[in-house]
Amino acid sequence: MELELVLVGKPAGGGLTEAYKEMVSRMRRPWVVRERIIPSAGQGGPDHKRRVEEERILRAIQAGAPIVVLDEGGRTMTSSAFANDLGRWRDQGTRRIVFVVGGAFGLTDTVRERADLLLSFGPMTFPHQLVRLMLAEQLYRAQEILRGSAYHHGE
Repeated sequence: MELELVLVGKPAGGGLTEAYKEMVSRMRRPWVVRERIIPSAGQGGPDHKRRVEEERILRAIQAGAPIVVLDEGGRTMTSSAFANDLGRWRDQGTRRIVFVVGGAFGLTDTVRERADLLLSFGPMTFPHQLVRLMLAEQLYRAQEILRGSAYHHGE
C-alpha cells in the first residue's frame, strides 16, 4: 500500500529531517511512503496563498484514494484507532492513501471537505517539519500495531 504524503513547502534539512528519514526507512513492505512536495505560494497575503496552495493540492490528489488531511481542527485519535482506520482501508483493498499537510497559513475549507479523515495531532500549531516527522512516526507505529509487534505499548 502506498502512503503518499502531499506536503506544502520545501522541506528543510537538519535533525527533524534526519529523524523523518529514519522513521520512513523503518517502514516494511507492502507499505511504501512517497512524498509529493507542493511549492508554497510565495508572494501575497494569507488568503491568496491558501487559494493558490489549494489549487496545487487538489491537482496533486488522485481520485479514488482515501484522503487524510492534517488540520488542528480535525479529529484527535489514539494511535490504535488510527492504525485500525489504516488497517480497515488496507483490508478493503486500498492501494494508496493520501495524507495532506498544508502550508504555513493552513488549508482552505475546500481541501478539508475533500478529506475522508480530518486528523489533528492536537489543538496546538506545530512546525511543518515536526508534523511531517510525527506523521511518519504514527504511520510506522500503525504498521507495527497491525503487525502485533512490541513497538507500541499504549492503550
